[in-house]
Amino acid sequence: MRAFVRVIAAAAIATLVMGLPAGSGVAADSANGHGRYAVTGMVLKVDPSGRRFLVSHDSVSDLMPAMAMWFDLKDPSELKGVTPGAIVEFVLAVGPTSARAERIRVRQYVNVEQDPLAARRLRLMKEATGPGSAVSALAVGQAVPDFSLLDQARQTVTLSQLRGRVIAVNFIYTSCVLPQFCFRMANHFSVLQKRFKASLGRDLLLLTVTFDPVRDQPERLAEYASQWKADPHVWHFLTGAPSDLQRVCSLFGVDAFPDEGLLTHTTRTAVIDRRGVLRASVEGNEFTAVQLGDLVQAALKE
Repeated sequence: MRAFVRVIAAAAIATLVMGLPAGSGVAADSANGHGRYAVTGMVLKVDPSGRRFLVSHDSVSDLMPAMAMWFDLKDPSELKGVTPGAIVEFVLAVGPTSARAERIRVRQYVNVEQDPLAARRLRLMKEATGPGSAVSALAVGQAVPDFSLLDQARQTVTLSQLRGRVIAVNFIYTSCVLPQFCFRMANHFSVLQKRFKASLGRDLLLLTVTFDPVRDQPERLAEYASQWKADPHVWHFLTGAPSDLQRVCSLFGVDAFPDEGLLTHTTRTAVIDRRGVLRASVEGNEFTAVQLGDLVQAALKE
């Protein structure tokens, strides 16, 4: 009976939060649903004027399953520095008549798999290619400069020609041996390809960019793409001249350097809106394919 009541409470909270206008409270009629809960998730949309933000969150123990929902805030200033794609932790305070998010903290990605020496080298390289470099990483809300690269079918793909559609971009190299990095990123896009099958081409395109141009020529990318049953018309695996790839990687804040025959690299996934503006930038691999799909869904609705 206790578990049943908790399920009803979660359903009530989720239904009411998602259906309420900006700034509204959340009714929670369950006596067992009151309390303070730790929540972690990916930010999909920020609405400071409405004192709320949309989050695709993990399951919340003793309250509700994983889902995408709006959360109201008591203090909208807590959204400072919070952008779509950020992984956040916060406290959900559920009372008799309302539920609000507070103590919002953006979780900084830390690559725990990387050995200390490689991490130090990567950090030094990032510092060397920081604000003073020729190409600085874009911030969310900035227009993405045009670029042209070659896909797995040896067709030129130019970003400006894709305007009017949402573009999801990630970065890999096909020789990556760690399944939690490049393989995971490619798998996330494979899930997107299935989830948004009806929208691909017309409203959504997927771009996977290599940062290993020497080995990842179009033929190799075509072989790699076939593992994911990637439709070359809607999911482009891109390569090009080293200087062109370096520029694109730098635009999105991706770094990579040779390391004993492989590459040590950062991990980044981005979403570009229909106007060609960077809508979201997700660092690392600590998010699910469902959360990425929810992020894309939010962009498609705008």
